[in-house]
Amino acid sequence: MGKSARSLLSPQQYDAVCATIQSDNPDVEPDDAAAILNEALAFVAACVQLPEVRLVPSRVVDAGWHALILHTTTYAELCGKLGAVVHRQPEEPDPTRYNQDAIDRTAALIEETGYGVDLDLWGPPDGDLIAVAANCQHRDDRGPIVPHPKPKG
Repeated sequence: MGKSARSLLSPQQYDAVCATIQSDNPDVEPDDAAAILNEALAFVAACVQLPEVRLVPSRVVDAGWHALILHTTTYAELCGKLGAVVHRQPEEPDPTRYNQDAIDRTAALIEETGYGVDLDLWGPPDGDLIAVAANCQHRDDRGPIVPHPKPKG
């Protein structure tokens, strides 16, 4: 088990984003909202740590990222702490863009950056153990998710 991404936010920020995940997804239980947010935080941190690699969130993790971005001050503080802003380009769902290999590679790379990964949240859109309302699917590793500016190091 790796480090928890939960420590990247204050308890108040964390609770507020979890509440947004739940309000956006009424069937999501509090523990599941926390798990989703942990994965989204680890995803954003890994994007910054691996700026030359294109990472791809699962649909469930993307729902957590959506909620995080809605808290603009929290997201700006998080990106400032990490050293770069991870920009997100919305994309409409398209089954031809879905690539489980890219998602599996992303989860493995997040683990390599030291974060624990809940593999149950990194499955295919039709196999989600947690139902979310997010209606997008990011393309494979050619996708639009990039940190800016690229961190030095």
